[in-house]
Amino acid sequence: MAQSTPEPEAHLFKDDGTIPNSRYPLLIYHNAFSETGSAGASWLEKRFAANNWTNSWRNGVFPYHHYHSISHEVLGVYSGSALLHLGGEQGEKIRVKTGDVVVIPAGVGHKRLDASADFGVVGAYPDGRDYDVLRGQPGDRPKADQNIAAVPLPQTDPLLGRESGLVRIWK
Repeated sequence: MAQSTPEPEAHLFKDDGTIPNSRYPLLIYHNAFSETGSAGASWLEKRFAANNWTNSWRNGVFPYHHYHSISHEVLGVYSGSALLHLGGEQGEKIRVKTGDVVVIPAGVGHKRLDASADFGVVGAYPDGRDYDVLRGQPGDRPKADQNIAAVPLPQTDPLLGRESGLVRIWK
């Protein structure tokens, strides 16, 4: 069940030459929902799907810097906690825990530094878009930059729907 959702934390990261990042901020909703474990994962899948963020999966976060050039991504933490390195090597290290939702714009780097043994997330994509996994390798750009520029803005926030969150912040 959704808690009263506060304004998300917004984090902007600059292109570091390897990870392009985005002109849109990464958003973190702390303590956004109260269901945990399998029930929490199911709740997230339903909530994201209701807001047209689909093509969902359950797992964790890769332990290496990566980004997606053809889609934005949402991660909902349904179990445990992790220290994520967001925005590439020059970015920020932020701890996320059960109940948090992270909205990652296309191009923004993310990596798991450490995690509890029970760390689990549901990931999904606006309009059920496909995704790629780029690691900032030589040759990724400028094609990745062109892809990122072509990714449409989502019509809905994965947690809050049409009226709030990224719909208002990313315009």
